[in-house]
Amino acid sequence: PPPPRTADWHAAHMDAHHAPHRARHPVARRLPASAADATDVGEKGVPSRWSWPSSRSRPRYNRSVKALLVDLDDTLLDYSGGVDRHWEAAVAACAPPGLDVGGFVRVLAETRRWFWDDPERHRRERVHMLGAWTHIVEFACERLGRAPDGLAPAIAGEFAARRREAMSLFPDALPSLERLRVRGVALALVTNGDASQQRDKIARHGLARFFDAIVIEGEFGTGKPDELVYRHALAALGAAPAEAWMAGDHLEFDVDAPQRLGLRGVWIDRGGQGLPKESKIRPYRIVRSFGELTAARD
Repeated sequence: PPPPRTADWHAAHMDAHHAPHRARHPVARRLPASAADATDVGEKGVPSRWSWPSSRSRPRYNRSVKALLVDLDDTLLDYSGGVDRHWEAAVAACAPPGLDVGGFVRVLAETRRWFWDDPERHRRERVHMLGAWTHIVEFACERLGRAPDGLAPAIAGEFAARRREAMSLFPDALPSLERLRVRGVALALVTNGDASQQRDKIARHGLARFFDAIVIEGEFGTGKPDELVYRHALAALGAAPAEAWMAGDHLEFDVDAPQRLGLRGVWIDRGGQGLPKESKIRPYRIVRSFGELTAARD
């Protein structure tokens, strides 16, 4: 493959950031009124500690913010942390005798950057993340002149298991969601991603109870930055673009695209890197954490 064109952090961020499968499923899930209702909308096994009243009956956060669209990966969930470490551990765990683990990991890192750097391939391959990770290992094997045999699926599966086990919510995620609900903001979770993987994250971390609607690329059939995604979420919340904000870590998906529709985009810059010098995107707000969003008022 051609040489990488992006920095290491970009590869880590993109390595599994957003991914759906192609099957179309029901597109938006309303907040259940009780734990029993939660089992009816596919959230079995997710404890519902309380139920929220209808968003129409709750006091509003303020008069201008009726609804908030929220990203999942690297916004609420620490998704990209430890990516390089998990790849290295997966290779070491699956390496056959004689494999230069260090050399293989270096080629794998270059291949990952090349693989995700192409926007069309990224859109296409994020549909099946396990398959995408397998393809990445296969390409690395080809670069080294090694037949992938069963090594590619083994390493990809090991990596997937390690990532799943390590992922956790950012400490500010749940308290912030609780405050937003109490203040009456209607919430929609809007995420690109493999439907099964994203649903697993939502269930494991008990997130469904906070949201009036959940829109996942793999269920809806298209993902951010397609304007249909944001319009669908707004319709589910009963909000106009001028009444809504979108918050997330991706400048194009979570800020620029929604702002073109009239929403206000909040960029969550957890790394404190600041806007790229070449960026023409101007978020309505920039915050260092999701927790700051509860103080971001007009």
